[in-house]
Amino acid sequence: MRVAYFPDSFHEINGVAHTSRQFEDFARRRNLPFLCVRAGSRKPRLLIEDQLWTLELHRGILSFGLEKDLRFDPGFIRFLSLIARTLRAFRPDLIHITGPSEIGMIGALLAYHLNLPLVASWHTNLHEYAATRARWLIRRLPTSHRTPTAQAIERIALLLTAKFYSLARVLYAPNPGLCALLESHTHRPCYLMQRGVDTQLFSPERRDRDSNDKTFTLGYAGRLSVEKNVALLGTVHQQLTASGFTNFRFLILGHGAEEPWLREHLPGAEFPGVLRGIELARAYANMDLFVFPSHTDTFGNVVLEAFASGIPAIVTPNGGPSSIVSHGETGIVAHDRDFAKSVIDLLSNPRRLSQMRLDARARALSASWDTVFEQVYEGYKTI
Repeated sequence: MRVAYFPDSFHEINGVAHTSRQFEDFARRRNLPFLCVRAGSRKPRLLIEDQLWTLELHRGILSFGLEKDLRFDPGFIRFLSLIARTLRAFRPDLIHITGPSEIGMIGALLAYHLNLPLVASWHTNLHEYAATRARWLIRRLPTSHRTPTAQAIERIALLLTAKFYSLARVLYAPNPGLCALLESHTHRPCYLMQRGVDTQLFSPERRDRDSNDKTFTLGYAGRLSVEKNVALLGTVHQQLTASGFTNFRFLILGHGAEEPWLREHLPGAEFPGVLRGIELARAYANMDLFVFPSHTDTFGNVVLEAFASGIPAIVTPNGGPSSIVSHGETGIVAHDRDFAKSVIDLLSNPRRLSQMRLDARARALSASWDTVFEQVYEGYKTI
């Protein structure tokens, strides 16, 4: 199939961008006819490499920030004619979008205009993000009204997002729970589009900590933003210290608006920022336990990268990470109130932690990007 792919982000540091880069690499390895229409910092240009086409377009002065490295450009419609000409030249069998960004909206519009089947993959729980980001707006309401208001915002955001996704013929989501949610709200078939991991890059062999360093390293990787529930890390630090457990430090990978708050509430923590490649793999391998408090992640690529590095994880019961953590084997699924207790239980039991390291690595070895995208193409065939 000739696939035209319109990702929300590609060069940024997030799950959509990482998956999109892997998808393009898969098409390149298999020599599949694949057009990627994406935003970038360069001037508009079309690159053709065998069967792989790339149309990269820059966001303009009207764009505004949604996150530290993620923007939205309402003026992106200026490229509509160029994108349409490129699509006609490429002759796709379908258009695949990743969400209601300016690029996704243009992809959906052109799919309708050119009478092409539309496919949409769900990567971000926008309805939960909306409810979380609205906290600052509803904080002045009476206490009894805050929770119902947040729930109403989440319901409305879900209905609006589902309305957009119902434009597609086929949907993808990274975990079974989201697939069921999408099917019930859009009445469209949904297939799994999970995540893979590079187990050669991310490996326990990257660990190079001094053997005399007996301080436990608790790691986190991802955006430092409110919807990632990173404030829980400060609570964990406080509870561990209050319990008399002081032989630990945090290693925080990433950037975002909550970094100043975390620096204040995680004394002694390391903040190396955004890491890539071997530096990132080495940072994972030098952790002892991965602590990921997010309630809104649809999968949790970072959890799988920690597994590949031989690092078990503690995650919440909400969202995608809980679907890839085998409780008691590759990590712990715990409510917020039990995170600190789970940390102490694991770090106080070296034998159990050692076995979890082996189980986590084994879980990652079963996750390949090729398998993920082969399943995506099987879903395409149902159109």
